[in-house]
Amino acid sequence: MTCLFSILLTAGIIWTFLYFRVQLLVWTASIAVALGAWTNWVDTSRPGQTLSWIFFLALFIPIVILPLRRKLISCHIFRLFKSILPTMSSTEQEALEAGTVWWDGDLFSGTPDWNKLLNYPAPILTNEEQAFLDGPVEEFCGMLNDWEITHKEQNLPPEAWQFLKDKGFFGMIIPKKYGGLEFSAIAHSAVVMKVASRSTTAAVTVMVPNSLGPAELLLHYGTKEQQTYYLPRLARGEEIPCFGLTGPEAGSDAGAMPDKGIVCKGEYDGKQDVLGIRLNWEKRYITLGPVATLLGLAFKLYDPDHLIGDDEERGITVALIPTNTPGIEIGRRHFPLNIPFQNGPNKGKDVFIPMDMIIGGVDQVGQGWRMLMESLAAGRSISLPSLSTGAGKLASRATGGYARVRKQFKTPIGLFEGVEERLARIAAYTYRLDAAREMTCGAVDMGEKPSVVSAIAKYNLTENMRTVVNDAMDIQGGAAICLGPRNFIGRIYQAIPISITVEGANILTRSLIIFGQGAIRCHPYVLEEMQAVADHDEEAGLERFDKAFFAHIGFTISNVARAFFLGLSGARLVKTPVSGPDRRYYQNLTRMSSAFALLADMSMLTLGGTLKRKEKLSGRLADMLSHLYLASACLKRFDDQSRPPEDLPLLKWACEDSLYSIQQAMDELLRNFPVRLFAVILRALIFPYGKTFKRPSDDLGQQAARILLKPGAARDRLTDGIFMPEDTSEPLGRIDAALEMVTLAGPVERKLNTAIKAGKLKSKSKKARIEEAVSENIITKEQATLVLEADIARMDVITVDDFDPDFKTATDHGQNNINK
Repeated sequence: MTCLFSILLTAGIIWTFLYFRVQLLVWTASIAVALGAWTNWVDTSRPGQTLSWIFFLALFIPIVILPLRRKLISCHIFRLFKSILPTMSSTEQEALEAGTVWWDGDLFSGTPDWNKLLNYPAPILTNEEQAFLDGPVEEFCGMLNDWEITHKEQNLPPEAWQFLKDKGFFGMIIPKKYGGLEFSAIAHSAVVMKVASRSTTAAVTVMVPNSLGPAELLLHYGTKEQQTYYLPRLARGEEIPCFGLTGPEAGSDAGAMPDKGIVCKGEYDGKQDVLGIRLNWEKRYITLGPVATLLGLAFKLYDPDHLIGDDEERGITVALIPTNTPGIEIGRRHFPLNIPFQNGPNKGKDVFIPMDMIIGGVDQVGQGWRMLMESLAAGRSISLPSLSTGAGKLASRATGGYARVRKQFKTPIGLFEGVEERLARIAAYTYRLDAAREMTCGAVDMGEKPSVVSAIAKYNLTENMRTVVNDAMDIQGGAAICLGPRNFIGRIYQAIPISITVEGANILTRSLIIFGQGAIRCHPYVLEEMQAVADHDEEAGLERFDKAFFAHIGFTISNVARAFFLGLSGARLVKTPVSGPDRRYYQNLTRMSSAFALLADMSMLTLGGTLKRKEKLSGRLADMLSHLYLASACLKRFDDQSRPPEDLPLLKWACEDSLYSIQQAMDELLRNFPVRLFAVILRALIFPYGKTFKRPSDDLGQQAARILLKPGAARDRLTDGIFMPEDTSEPLGRIDAALEMVTLAGPVERKLNTAIKAGKLKSKSKKARIEEAVSENIITKEQATLVLEADIARMDVITVDDFDPDFKTATDHGQNNINK
């Protein structure tokens, strides 16, 4: 018994030392001696206790005496790490170090600070930003006819292009001192979201100049001269920018780009012996490329004659080049899935540019990849998440209205449980989309460049949008698959793969970036350990490694204990910042955060560098981190909006879905974990009672779905920020007006149905029955008019487009006699 106590005491003291990083040997040793005296531990007449004492000293002293620890323990582990850590390319290194760590760091810690999250300021539009949304953005949306854009013109109309330039849409991120709008991230996002609810083509056109591109790069890395010359021109729309990164041989693996620049001297603008770069490249998928006047170009730079330094290979560099420069071939177009935003290839052969065309000048030579990764962290947080949210909100409002107006078997289709199940998912996913969009934009507005969070947002919001739009297509059936002016969802459906593919293909974002980058950037100690191992000063590196490694051990031990305790207790003792119906979600997410931190640590510990190639396992860890973030965003949104009780079904559905998804990802990871003994132990620690989280219930789904089926505050909050046409010739305006009328007519129709069942109405046709009901004083004339008008509005909503038999292709402009 005493021996067991000794072992537990030793483990406890070591854990305390590691976790709290107590450096005072005397203090710790005095406690050990006091406890030993209390248990007669040092009684040398008892051999078992003597062995316990020896065991204690053998473990404790080498750990707490730092020089001894480094010599006897850390140096061996340090050398082992050096030998097993995979080689990291410079592009991987720069990608890992780009951006900042934010709430993702809390989720990786296993102890998220919910008070900190709720205390982050909710992003709010300024009066100027709101006026821009209510004025120019509203006017721009009103100018657009998406059927004309996508089917007839394959482009925005000329007046729309000019309006974008005149009103400064291309300069939202440019400071006012350069003539830009200098909008916040949330305002930038709100503009893209509203435009996306009207036209995907227009949204892409607006968002690209304000995302990763020349303006963003110039703001952060350009020389004063470059900023002064180009930023006002970009803000006014005098220059249309594009950025060339992807090529035939370099997509996700941008580091493999063959595009090359050679430092040399040549002729430029009539001058001889100008120091510059001779470029050759081939790029594709370049948005705005066919109409661009200014090309941002990424390439590998070489200096064989050492004209600018000693190194021959100078690394990825970024330059800003007018597209009319001799040798540039530009202007052809790709046609991405009938969504005709300007996108196309470009190439350059022996293009000579002076050195001052490098963004940032010679000082930024070789810094291109770092610049791109840091800029992408902010841009990726806004563009596609905002577009996805706009699509989700449009689908929620229009499909919910359609499901209430459309009847089968004399019943609104939204009341059928199969449709109701899809509506619930549409509503809750849209709630999640907007919550994640707002929270991520809030981080950017606080000065963060959240590289991991931006990857989470891009991947999950585009995937959630895919699900929402697919569900909307299924609910609308034939009306959704027949393209035409009445169809508001078909082009969005066609565009889904574009969002999935660009700014980091989703497959690779999930399997390589979210956890692969997150595990290093967000973990409290892993990056420090890796940097220590890579330190050229081995003695300094060993000292850094020793400190980080033993702190890491303490962190892991604490997560083992915490995960097991939270599993046993159901996390019911976890303190939360709220006491309402959402309290248990905070507690359970804390539990899952601790379990995730433990699984992440054990995966890295047991698999080491091979985890980089275990993309299925990495993808499941990414799913855990993603849903921890998404559920956090939903909780924050609910709190930021003053906790409206009408929104509880959406919050509950979203959080329960995330908790269930985290649990499933953990289960799948453990079922496929290569080290089976560890998998068994981890399962027992994390799920002591088995898998306890369930999918959202049918009753909860019904409550969520009903929000979309009738006008109300919750529906308006969920779909706030999209373009709402009042014209009933517009698809959404038509559906919204019909929903209002059908809702008002509902009680009257129930009176009529009751009368029919009671045998009071004998007429066969609906119109005759209504007239009979008026004559029998069952309903009033006003009520009869309401029912008839609601029926006309309903029929107008369910009418689909049809065309003449000679209707052939878009290029025919064959739109004669379109039935509107």
